[in-house]
Amino acid sequence: MLALVYQGPGRKTLQDRDKPAIQAPTDAVVRITRTTICGTDLHILKGDVASCKSGTVLGHEGVGIIDSVGAGVTAFGIGDRVLISCISSCGRCAPCRERMYSHCTTGGWILGNTIDGTQAEFVRIPHADTSLYPIPAGADEEALVMLSDILPTGFECGVLNGRVKPGSSVAIIGSGPIGLAALLTAQFYAPAQIIMVDLDDNRLEVAKRFGATATVNSFSGDAAEQVMALTGGRGVDTAIEAVGIPATFQICQDVVAAGGTIANVGVHGCKADLDLERLWSHNVTITTGLVETFSIPMLLKTVQSKRVDASRLITHRFKLADMLAAYDTFAKAADTKALKVIIEA
Repeated sequence: MLALVYQGPGRKTLQDRDKPAIQAPTDAVVRITRTTICGTDLHILKGDVASCKSGTVLGHEGVGIIDSVGAGVTAFGIGDRVLISCISSCGRCAPCRERMYSHCTTGGWILGNTIDGTQAEFVRIPHADTSLYPIPAGADEEALVMLSDILPTGFECGVLNGRVKPGSSVAIIGSGPIGLAALLTAQFYAPAQIIMVDLDDNRLEVAKRFGATATVNSFSGDAAEQVMALTGGRGVDTAIEAVGIPATFQICQDVVAAGGTIANVGVHGCKADLDLERLWSHNVTITTGLVETFSIPMLLKTVQSKRVDASRLITHRFKLADMLAAYDTFAKAADTKALKVIIEA
C-alpha cells in the first residue's frame, strides 16, 4: 500500500508498505477514504515529538471503511463506514475511567506517533469499539475528517479548558485550523468578544467570516497592546494559545485578565517562559493537555445539523499519490492560503 513515512527530522517519503494486519482481537483495519495533515505532523517533521520514530507512517485523522476486524470487535463489521478518533482508548483502564482517554495505558495519541497512522491506504486501529464512530448515512465525509482532531481539540483544550462563558471575552492567539476550530466552537457559549491574533492577514479575514468580533495582526510586535485596547485595558477572560511557540504563549500571559484562564492548545517543541512573578497574584489559571475526544459524538450532531459547518475549514484537495505536494502546500500556508487539506486515498 502507499503510505507517507517519517524518515527523521525534516525528512518524509512516499513508500510502498505492507498492508497492516490484525494484531489483537480488539483491532480493526480500516481502508482510508479521506485523511488530512495536522499542524502536529509539521511539529513531528521539525523534530519536536521525540516519541515518533523514523519509519512511522504519519497521520491521526481520517474516515474510511472497515476492511477487517478482530474477534473481539462487536460494534463494527466489515464494510462499515467509520470516523477515526485521533485518540485510541480502551475504555477500561484507570485514565479512561477518568475520561482521560489521551492517557489510556494501551492507547492515547499513538496513531502517527508511536504506531503507523492514517496517511496511507490502510490503517490498523487498536481498541476499535471505543476508538471509531459510525458515519451517518448521507454525511459529508470531508467535513467529518475535521472531527478526528481539530474540532475536538479546539473545543476541549481551548473552549472548555478556557472556561468560555456567555458575555465573556476571548483572545485566540493563532488563526490556523486549530485556532479557527476554537473560534467556531467558542460561539456555542456566546462570548461577547472573540479577538483573533495572527501574522497572516488572509487567516484573519477568514476568522472574521467565521465570527471573530475583532482581529489583530501581530507582525508589528504590539499585539498585546492592541488586545488590551480592545478590552478597555482589562484583558481577556480567556486567552487560547493555538500555535505552540514561546512568543504566542507570551502574548497570552500579557493579555489575560485577573481571574482569567490561559488555555494552551499548541504543541510546544521548546521551553516557554512563565511570568509567575507577575501572574502569581492575579488568580490566573493555566491549563494544558491533549485532546480526549469525548466531545466527538456531540460535535458530530452539530455538524450533521449544520450548526457548525466544518467543511469551511477545507481549502485544498489532493490524491494520496500527491501527498508530498499536499505537505508542501500545507507547510507554506502564508503563500498558498491553506487551512485544512483533504487527501483522498
